[in-house]
Amino acid sequence: METALAKTPGKRQVAFLIILLLLWEAGSEAIRYSMPEETESGYLVANLEKDLGLRVGELVSREARIHHRGNKELLQLDAEIGNLFVKEKPDREELCGVTEPCLLHFQLILENPVQFFQTDLQLTDINDHSPEFPHREMLLKIQESAQPGTVFPLKAAQDSDIGSNAVQNYTVSSNLHFHVVTLSRADGRKYPELVLDRALDREEQPELTLTLTAVDGGSPPRSGATTVRIEVVDINDNAPQFVQSLYEVQVPENSPVDALVLTVSAMDLDAGIHGNVVYSLFQGGGASQPFAIHGVTGEIRLSKELDFEVTNHYNIEIAATDGGGLSGKCTVAVQVLDVNDNAPELTIRKLTSPIPENSLETVVAVFSVSDPDSGDNGRVVCSIQNDLPFLLKPTFKNYYTLVTEGPLDRESRAEYNITITVTDLGTPRLTAQHTITVQVSDVNDNAPAFTQTSYTLFVQENNSPALHIGTISATDSDSGSNAHITYSLLPTHDPQLALSSLISINADNGQLFALRALDYEALQTFEFRVGATDQGLPALSSQALVRVLVLDANDNAPFVLYPLQNASVPYTELLPRAAEPGYLVTKVVAVDRDSGQNAWLSFQLLKATEPGLFTVWAHNGEVRTSRLLSERDAPKHRLLLLVKDNGDPPRSASVTLHVLVVDGLSQPYLPLPEVVRESSQEEDALTLYLVIALASVSSLFLLSVLMFVGVRLCRRARASSLSGCSVPEGHFPGHLLEDRGEGTLSQNYQYEVCLREGSGTGEFNFLKPMIPNLLLQDAGRESKESPHYRDSFLFS
Repeated sequence: METALAKTPGKRQVAFLIILLLLWEAGSEAIRYSMPEETESGYLVANLEKDLGLRVGELVSREARIHHRGNKELLQLDAEIGNLFVKEKPDREELCGVTEPCLLHFQLILENPVQFFQTDLQLTDINDHSPEFPHREMLLKIQESAQPGTVFPLKAAQDSDIGSNAVQNYTVSSNLHFHVVTLSRADGRKYPELVLDRALDREEQPELTLTLTAVDGGSPPRSGATTVRIEVVDINDNAPQFVQSLYEVQVPENSPVDALVLTVSAMDLDAGIHGNVVYSLFQGGGASQPFAIHGVTGEIRLSKELDFEVTNHYNIEIAATDGGGLSGKCTVAVQVLDVNDNAPELTIRKLTSPIPENSLETVVAVFSVSDPDSGDNGRVVCSIQNDLPFLLKPTFKNYYTLVTEGPLDRESRAEYNITITVTDLGTPRLTAQHTITVQVSDVNDNAPAFTQTSYTLFVQENNSPALHIGTISATDSDSGSNAHITYSLLPTHDPQLALSSLISINADNGQLFALRALDYEALQTFEFRVGATDQGLPALSSQALVRVLVLDANDNAPFVLYPLQNASVPYTELLPRAAEPGYLVTKVVAVDRDSGQNAWLSFQLLKATEPGLFTVWAHNGEVRTSRLLSERDAPKHRLLLLVKDNGDPPRSASVTLHVLVVDGLSQPYLPLPEVVRESSQEEDALTLYLVIALASVSSLFLLSVLMFVGVRLCRRARASSLSGCSVPEGHFPGHLLEDRGEGTLSQNYQYEVCLREGSGTGEFNFLKPMIPNLLLQDAGRESKESPHYRDSFLFS
C-alpha cells in the first residue's frame, strides 16, 4: 500500500510524498530475522534490546509494544529481558501463499519519545505438504494409429510448498507403451507429459491403466499419485488446433459472476464426428478456479467473484477435444485489474486521554492506515477537522501521530471529539472515519475570582454574638481540588483594630460572623481584607476588601450638658421681674451619642410652677418668658423639662430648672436657701444639711463679689471722667445692650464702646464682661431712673 498526503480546502491534511518515502526507506534498513515455519510456540527469535542497541530496562520504561500487520499476533515481546518469542505456530502457506520470500513485517513502537523500529521475520519453507493431483483418475483417449513419440499432456499435481519442496519430478508405472517426461513452466512449476514409446493396437489391448506419481524435492521427499486410464480408439487423423496458443486478457476484479472473460476457438480438419470439437478446462493451476468454459462455444465465464488482493493473475489451460479423442491445448493468461473496492483501514495503536491542558505538542494518539488496493487506489490522505488545536504528523511509513498544536484551555473546552478521515485517491474515492474522544485534564492555572472587588456589609449595633453578617463568594474556573476554595481573614495593618476578636469567617463557604456585640459609638466602620485560596499545586489566591458599617441603634438617652443635673447644689437661674415677654431665661444644652434621627433632640416643658409663664422652644431648648411677670407671680419657680430624641423607640432625659425672680441688683440673693430647703424636702436629712451649708457659703461669696464690683465701678467712673472719654448721649441700640441670638450660652453680654477724643484711628475698646446678664438688666432699669448713671456706667 502506498500513502499520499494532500491539502484540500477546509481541512488540514498530511501527505506522504513518494520521493521522501523512498529517501527514508533508502536511509533506513529493517532488522531481519529468519526461522522455519511451523516453529513451536515459545521459540526464541531474538533479543531486541541487544540488537537495537537499547539500554537495559529501556523497553519497559518506554512501554515497548509490538505491532503486527493483520489480526494474528505471531510474536510476543518480553520487555523486561528484551526477548522476542514465537506466540503462535506460523504456517507459511497460510500467511504468504506462493509468495517467496515470505516476509512478515512488524514494528517495535517505543514511547517517551515516540520511536519506531521496522523488523522483518522471514519464514522459510519446510516440506510439510505432499503433492496432490486435482483428480484421482485421468482419462486419455488415444487413437491406435498414434505414432511412437507422440506426446500427450497430463494434469500436473499441486504442492503448497515452494522451491525445492515443491514438485520436482513425475514418474509412471512400468509398462511397454509409455514413459513420462517432466517439463517446467515459465514460473518454474513442473508439469508432466506422456510420451508414446510403442504403437497401440486396439484389438490387442483396448485399454491401459497407468499410475502417475509426483515427487517433491523435500527431505525426506513426499509424493502423490493418480491413475491414468487410457482408451485406445480408432484412427483420427487430425487433432484440433487453437487459433492462438496463448490468449492474454485483463478482467476487472469487480466483474460480476457469469461475466464473459474470453472466447477461445479451435479447428479440426477432420469431418464428421472427428471434426466436432469440445472445449474443457485442462489445467487451471489450482484445485479451485473462478472460471468455467462452455464446451461448444468456447466462452470462458466467471464462476465466482475475483479478488485482486487475493490473486491478481491466473494461467488457464484449455483443451479442445474432437470426437475421435484427439485434443489440442492452449493457455489463457488472465490478469486481474484492481478496482477501488477496499476502503482505507485505520487502526489506533495508542491513545492518551486525558491530557493536561498546559501540554505542548503532546502525542495524543498513534495510528496506522492501510489500503489493500494498489496504485492510486491504495494511496491515502489523512485529515482532521480544521477548527481543532491538533496536528497530524507522519512518523513511520504508514504511521501517523496526532499531537497538540499548542496549549489547551480546559476552561473553554474540556473535551474534543476528533474525527480522523482517511480517503484513498481511487475512483470513486473511498473513505474511512474514526472518531476519538480526548479529555483535557485540569491544571491550576486560574486563581479564585471574587464576585465583587469589594463588599459593604451593614450591621446593627448591639448585635448578638456570632451573628451572620454577610457572605463573600469567589469562583474558580478550574475543576476538582484546583477549584476547591478556602476563605480566610488576612492580617490587617491597623494595630488598633483587633480583627480576630471582631470577625470570623467560615473557611468553606465564606460566611462572615460578628464575634461580639458592636457599638456604633465606639466603632462606626472598619475595613479588612479576605483571601480566597484554591487547593491546587501551587495554590493560587486572590483578595477582596470588606467594609463593615455599623448601623446606629437608639441605645443612648440624651445627656444634658447644661444645666448640670448631677451637681450637689441645684443650679438656679435669675429672672428680672421686669423681663419682657420672650426674655431668654436659659438654654438647655443636651447631646445624644447616637447619630442620625436617633440624635435629633426635641425639648418639652412637662411641669412648671406657673404653667403659662414659661415656654420652651422645641428645637433649641431655649426657655423664654411667655408674658410679663406680675406681683402675683411666685418669686421661685421650678420647671421640669423633657429632652427626647427621635429614635424608635424614643429615649428621653428630664431636666429640672430653678428660676428665681429678682427685682434688681440691690435685692440680696437670700431666697436661695429657701429654694434649697424647698427642693431638699424631697431628699433625706443629710443632703438637706449639705445643701444649706453650700448655699450659705455661696451667698456670702456672691455678696463679697458684688461689693468688690461696686467699689471697682466707682473708681472706674472717676478715672473715666478724668481721662476725657466721652460717652455719646442717648440710649445705645438695643442690639448692643442685649444679645438674644441662638446658641448654647445661657447669659448675655454687654460691651463698652469708648471713643477717645483726638483718636485718629477711631479704635474700639472691647472690654471683657464682668457680671452676668442680671446685673446688666438691673443697670438698665436704674439707667431709666438716672440718666447720669446711664451715661457713665462703664465696665473695665
